[in-house]
Amino acid sequence: MTHAHHKSDAPTSVGVAVITMSDSRNKDSDKSGQLIKEKLIEAGHEVVHYAVVKDTARQIKGELAIVCEKAACKAVIMNGGTGISPRDNTFEVVNGMLDKRLPGFGEIFRYLSYKEIGSAAMMSRTTAGTYRGRILMSLPGSTPAVRLAMDELILPELGHLVATIQPR
Repeated sequence: MTHAHHKSDAPTSVGVAVITMSDSRNKDSDKSGQLIKEKLIEAGHEVVHYAVVKDTARQIKGELAIVCEKAACKAVIMNGGTGISPRDNTFEVVNGMLDKRLPGFGEIFRYLSYKEIGSAAMMSRTTAGTYRGRILMSLPGSTPAVRLAMDELILPELGHLVATIQPR
């Protein structure tokens, strides 16, 4: 079966939760979260949940528990907290929760980011995988990084990713 055939069987609309991790942003100032939502809707997907939470294990796990109760939620896109500063906790929390990891997501993201911003791309700990029957992707909080990930990686494959993990 070809890649094109697999993608042709994929849903064109997916229910997605968007979660921003930030100590300083709120729903009004969250440009990256708003961009994720806009791009999803423009592509025909449905935003089934949106929240801004503090970058702590308790808040992240709590918000993921909420979205996993929503049957319509097939994917979660998180942004923020993927750097290496002392306040960045998202990677450790998310990586420890993933059922299966998609290392290629972070690898390709950093490669594409390197082409745009140079060696600073190595500081991104962008990651993705599956969690409780859903696709989970964790992006940097930078709006240009979010745009890059959405346009080049997430939107072209979101339906295919979801179809791959759904029971047939």
